[in-house]
Amino acid sequence: MPDAAALTALDAFVAKLPKAELHLHIEGSLEPELMFQLAQRNGIDLPFESVEALRAAYDFSNLQDFLDIYYQGANVLRTEDDFYDLGMAYFRRAIDNGVRHAEIFFDPQTHTDRGIPYAFVIDGLWRAVQDAQKLGLSVLLIHSFLRHLSEEAAFDSLKMAEPYLDRLVGVGLDSSEVGHPPSKFARVFAKAREKGLKLCAHAGEEGPPEYIYEALDILHIDRIDHGNRSLEDPALVARIVKAGRTLTVCPLSNHKLCVVKDLDLHPIPAMLKAGLKATINSDDPAYFGGYVNDNYLALTRRGLIGREDVLTLARNSINGAFLDDARKAALLAEIDAYAG
Repeated sequence: MPDAAALTALDAFVAKLPKAELHLHIEGSLEPELMFQLAQRNGIDLPFESVEALRAAYDFSNLQDFLDIYYQGANVLRTEDDFYDLGMAYFRRAIDNGVRHAEIFFDPQTHTDRGIPYAFVIDGLWRAVQDAQKLGLSVLLIHSFLRHLSEEAAFDSLKMAEPYLDRLVGVGLDSSEVGHPPSKFARVFAKAREKGLKLCAHAGEEGPPEYIYEALDILHIDRIDHGNRSLEDPALVARIVKAGRTLTVCPLSNHKLCVVKDLDLHPIPAMLKAGLKATINSDDPAYFGGYVNDNYLALTRRGLIGREDVLTLARNSINGAFLDDARKAALLAEIDAYAG
């Protein structure tokens, strides 16, 4: 464990370190205060008496427990302005965390299945993206499919996105992992690729290493979201390292959902040692207890990673982004200048 002075210095270093966040579900950044505000604005009764009561409900034992309350919270999002406010609330926090580029997932089916037009979702978020850019934060949007629903439903969702493809960088795959392997979505991912979209998928969070193989071999993804369980298969690790695939890892999420029983045993150090291009991200920060810097600090304060590891993780986040080479070079130069 680092001494107090070293921790203070490293905390300060992490605080403003230029970085990207590549694994953020915008619906998962809905803080209880904003949830209550939107519920009041939209005339919705929440089954919680207060912000404190809602926070107390964030006691999850697994991914499904979390998802149940996550979808309940998303119900307060009704108008274009709601999605704008949601986006801007996260973007301001990201900037405060030193984030210079963010690639955010949004779950259209969570909203369109409630009768909310796709246009409300994408137009609200897009307005927020444009305003964030004025503040110096670049943002790319990833349209995620809900894996507990059918592939036909995913095709329907992709069709809704067609008029807005110029606003999207890629598609993702999230929600309940176990029992819904990546191969279930082979055709819709192939269609998304035809449309020029990048591909990523949650794999190896709760699901087995075989799901990561499927994501690579059947979906042909460009980036692996989570990927923790790749460490159970040395051949898989070697393959991912050789291919240079980025893993978007989420420490506080892993702990909150009991993917990792003890943060002292988090696999990030092992991933870096193995040569995996791991990154640190916040996943669903309103529910999991912290934004991206909190996730870095959860590991630095335990002595699991040090200054050079932090720099490697930040550089990995830029190199793993779906950005053009010029923007990557500019952001990497920012990191180098910051490191001194």
